[in-house]
Amino acid sequence: MKLYKNITRISVLLVLMLSVGACNSVLDEMPENTKFTEDIDYTISKNAILPLIGAYEQFYAKGWPNNPLMSVRGDDVNAGGLGDQQDFAETDLFNYNKDYWMYNGAMTDEMRVIFHAHSTMEQVQLYKDASGNPDADQYIAEAKVIRAWVLLFITRTWGSFFIPTSSDPSELLVAELYTKDEIMQHLSDQMDEAIPELLDLNPNMRTDIRGGVTRATALAIKAIANLELEKYQEVADATGQIISSNKFSLEPDFYELFKIPGKLNNENLLELQYSDFGQGEGDRKAYLYAFFGPQGWTPKIEGSQSGWGFWEPSLTWIKFMLDRNESIRLETSVLFTNRGISEIQKDANYATLPNWISNTTRSGDIVNDYPRAFFASGKHYLPSDQLTPGRKPYGSNKNFTCIRYAEVLLMYAEALTQGASGTAGSADEAVNEVRTRAKLTPLSGVSNQDVMDEKFAELAMEWGTRFFDMVRLKKYDVLSYEGRTFTEDLIFLPYPQAQVDQLSQLSNPPAN
Repeated sequence: MKLYKNITRISVLLVLMLSVGACNSVLDEMPENTKFTEDIDYTISKNAILPLIGAYEQFYAKGWPNNPLMSVRGDDVNAGGLGDQQDFAETDLFNYNKDYWMYNGAMTDEMRVIFHAHSTMEQVQLYKDASGNPDADQYIAEAKVIRAWVLLFITRTWGSFFIPTSSDPSELLVAELYTKDEIMQHLSDQMDEAIPELLDLNPNMRTDIRGGVTRATALAIKAIANLELEKYQEVADATGQIISSNKFSLEPDFYELFKIPGKLNNENLLELQYSDFGQGEGDRKAYLYAFFGPQGWTPKIEGSQSGWGFWEPSLTWIKFMLDRNESIRLETSVLFTNRGISEIQKDANYATLPNWISNTTRSGDIVNDYPRAFFASGKHYLPSDQLTPGRKPYGSNKNFTCIRYAEVLLMYAEALTQGASGTAGSADEAVNEVRTRAKLTPLSGVSNQDVMDEKFAELAMEWGTRFFDMVRLKKYDVLSYEGRTFTEDLIFLPYPQAQVDQLSQLSNPPAN
């Protein structure tokens, strides 16, 4: 909340880019620094933090379509059907439409955040040059981390792409394209530059920008980039530093981790922060969780709004969890409808289900049948009794988690099972720490498959992790599920035609 109060105070100083809905190309986004630099007195050292606060504002204001588009492929999640976003459902089926508005909107909006991060670095450098602000290098490093997170997902989604070097989008007219591997190495190198300048804290311990990125955030992004490069020793080294820092721990209550008690939790290394400032009306900063929510429900708190029904855990994943006798993570991750329960029971192997499976959540909200999906995501669900009294929109006041300590532990374990050596314990210890929270028996001598199964169970519906894992390991058969057919040529989405029309390089990208 403190961050948003700061943003409100300085918003008159920020030159905002055009909104996603008005954008046809990233080239429509004009450079931010011209008017900004003319109006600001860079000799006022204490104001060096203001551009960074603006960078966080833009990061948290990422468009709602971005995450679901980049996360919908994988055998853990299905797009809800029977709606007006047929091309979103087709994307989940690996049928891609380069003219679909969501492709262009997501790419343009993600690039907006990157250019704003570059503008932040430029602005802070001006403060450093004029005032000698001692924290300037930290602020620049934070902007690099924000930029890295966004560019990471652009290249994971579209493959070969640009590596912007300034806040001026027109540089893309003559910029070269880099392969995904080249961008991943660039991101790893960028995090090496940023790490020494960042605060060595859990983000929730920061007093200047609570929840802002820290050294561990950069280490985690470095680990993810090197995971993509299959440089497993680099992964083990980066995640091992986070584990050995003893600054993070798993939230004991997995159910509440994804709800209001999970905001700025000790488990979170990065999260998009939102707030209604504890008020039942008036200004609020919020993510549009309605996209993920059930289309129909009977909420415990009357009048609480339902969702749109465009997102659901897959039947494949639910059965995988039932086979493991999972309860805590399954109950947390899935909102069941009666129609969905019946769909599970059509398989004779699942005719008898655990008694706790119900269309009434632990929090007392009833999820009614609706046509677009059999299930909804519990990880994107906020119980109606956790809404600030007076607030009605689905999920209002809920943060959006990006990186969790559980993922760090499992990346560490994965690296060790791929041959890396570790200094923060064994793969068994890392995996069993995650399993213990889920009330599962410990494993001994964990294999790489054990780790991948644990990642599947723990990280389902989070940032497309499952899809990216299976692509990296070339387990394409896993992605051919529930009537889908996946092949290697379907790894990346096509570039939006609106961008190809403006940037000729996209017509002939280098092979990934």
